[in-house]
Amino acid sequence: MMNKKELTQLAFRIALMLISAVLIVLFLPREQTFSYDYTVGKPWKYGQIIASYDFPIYKSDAAVQAERDSVMSRFQPYFVVDASEGANQIRRFRSDINDSLKLRSIPVSYVKYVSKCLQDIYDKGILESQEYSALMDSSVTAIRIVTGTTAQSHQLRDFYTTRSAYMQILMGDSVNYRHDLLSQLNVNNYLTPNMELDVQKTKAAYQDLLASISYASGMVQGGQKIVDRGDIVTPRIVSILESMKKESIKRHDNGHQERLLMLGQAMFVLLLLLVFSFYLRLFRLDYLNSLRSLLLFYFLLTLFPIATALIEYSTNQSAYIIPYAMVPLFVRVFMDARTSFVAHVVNILLCSITVHAPYEFILVQFIAGAIAIFTVKELSSRSQIFKAALQVTFGTLVFMLSYDLSQGLTLSTFDPYWYICICVNGVLLLFAYPIMYLFERLFGFTSSVTLIELSNVNMPLLRQLSKEAQGTFQHSMQVANLATEVAAKIGAKVELVRTGALYHDIGKMKNPAFFTENQSGVNPHDSLTEERSAQIIIQHVRDGVEMADKHHLPSTIRDFIRTHHGKSKAKYFYIKYMNNHPAEPVDETLFTYPGPNPSTLEQAILMMADSVEAASRSLKEITDETLRNLVTGIIDTQMKEGYFRDCPITFHDIEVAKEQFIASLKTIYHTRISYPTLEQGQKPEPREKGGSFFSGYKNWNHTRRDRKWK
Repeated sequence: MMNKKELTQLAFRIALMLISAVLIVLFLPREQTFSYDYTVGKPWKYGQIIASYDFPIYKSDAAVQAERDSVMSRFQPYFVVDASEGANQIRRFRSDINDSLKLRSIPVSYVKYVSKCLQDIYDKGILESQEYSALMDSSVTAIRIVTGTTAQSHQLRDFYTTRSAYMQILMGDSVNYRHDLLSQLNVNNYLTPNMELDVQKTKAAYQDLLASISYASGMVQGGQKIVDRGDIVTPRIVSILESMKKESIKRHDNGHQERLLMLGQAMFVLLLLLVFSFYLRLFRLDYLNSLRSLLLFYFLLTLFPIATALIEYSTNQSAYIIPYAMVPLFVRVFMDARTSFVAHVVNILLCSITVHAPYEFILVQFIAGAIAIFTVKELSSRSQIFKAALQVTFGTLVFMLSYDLSQGLTLSTFDPYWYICICVNGVLLLFAYPIMYLFERLFGFTSSVTLIELSNVNMPLLRQLSKEAQGTFQHSMQVANLATEVAAKIGAKVELVRTGALYHDIGKMKNPAFFTENQSGVNPHDSLTEERSAQIIIQHVRDGVEMADKHHLPSTIRDFIRTHHGKSKAKYFYIKYMNNHPAEPVDETLFTYPGPNPSTLEQAILMMADSVEAASRSLKEITDETLRNLVTGIIDTQMKEGYFRDCPITFHDIEVAKEQFIASLKTIYHTRISYPTLEQGQKPEPREKGGSFFSGYKNWNHTRRDRKWK
């Protein structure tokens, strides 16, 4: 059964994985779009494309439009003529003339002329002005007049609108009829459209014409090769690619198909993220239990697939310009090589679902990431980033060249676009250095470059320590040397443990005189109680953490300050109190450091080195035996009291550490062999004259003085 803390951690991991998966799937394309960049007459620079289903080769939009225009020029809409409308309007006209006294003065010949014109116009037909204009704009030249069960075709120009009919009456016979008298008859009041569009027949005729249009010029069979890398792009290939694009969009317009596509993408992404989680569970449980490590992993594994989708389908640029080698580079610097390799493989697989030629993409990015991992073992200078970018770019270019040659391409058919993208990729990889600093601040990691900068003794905090607590500074330097040697022996992070050792006692600057290494004959503890003395000694841990926060030291360095004493006791004052108060109960919290105990291999090394170095200063006799007893006793006691239970240190590591501490202390204190003592009753034989260095020096010196005075 898992406890509450473990359940909380598991829920957080699952939530983080799901959030990452959802973000990636949201940005993945929902349809198989084709944003290939190609030019007619140039080599095809992508991988081979094979049709996965049958589809027609669609004509171009221009060709379809030309054919449609040709068909529409033959289109004739159907109209029905209302024969009664003309008779009604003529009858109304004559009635109005007879009823109007004013119009009776107009000659009868004018009334007869207008009546005859109205009859002729209505016999031909009057259209709505807007309808007539629409027909003219759509290039319709003729219409069909339905009479019973037949329809006869007539030219559109033979029909009238109300305006053209009015002008025909007024201007039709200007020789015999005066314009001013005709206008008094208000002929426009008797002109109304008598033709109506037969919608049903017209629509049917229109659909028949559209059905006669051919939108395809051939077929592509499923499994047929469309184009391969290096092939010259022809207009026929362009037509097939555009047809494939249209067919793909048409097929994915189905909502059910789109849901299946999204389900497949989600399963693909979740499976890869689960594989990475299983790797952490089996081989790097410490990363799985670390909040900042998980945040960094999922941030990188989410960022690059989204960037790939945006580059490929929003900007129509190649994803090869994205520096994917940053992922293994960051993980290698902050963590380890094996994890960086697995993270890189998972990342390029996640990104491959978006690119056009996933096989080539995986091969190229695999090589680039592997070179980055092999190049940067431990980042110690800015020049390493430049060298890494240079080697990644050169290695990738060589691989691309070899791949192109293996695919049968010749120098004349090489497409320089890919090589330009790889060079741009190398330039962008140089930005890994400033981005790495940003990641350090965001996720709380510390790179080797930062550690090297912090370990410089000219840093303000270390310079202040050397001035205000010189003894503590020397102690820290010795501890750093001891811990570094052990870290190198057992495979720990050397720069990390060295930097942590230099800063672990900075809190002693608050009260330097209360620590023996800074005292010069006067001990202020003589006037204090054991409890008070112990609290002052213990306080240097809290003071050190406050100073580290104030100077913005990385969290990894602050952890060394917290853990270098763990939850041990200030034993000198604890034992002294017990001796002076044998019958009184002891409040052990007054003599216990706040902790926590070490949780990493490097913190355990520092705890051992700090205790060993401090205790070695109190040895009255420095021999192999005393040093071995000292080191073994201190470290065995720390193990017995459980200070190393929370860190991944092995018994073998501890034994190696013991031997290295002994060897280093022997070098520091220059231990020599013990000379035998002279037994009683024996006298040493006299040396011959000039037999020793001192006697020889004495004789030479006397001779030199005699010569000088002479």
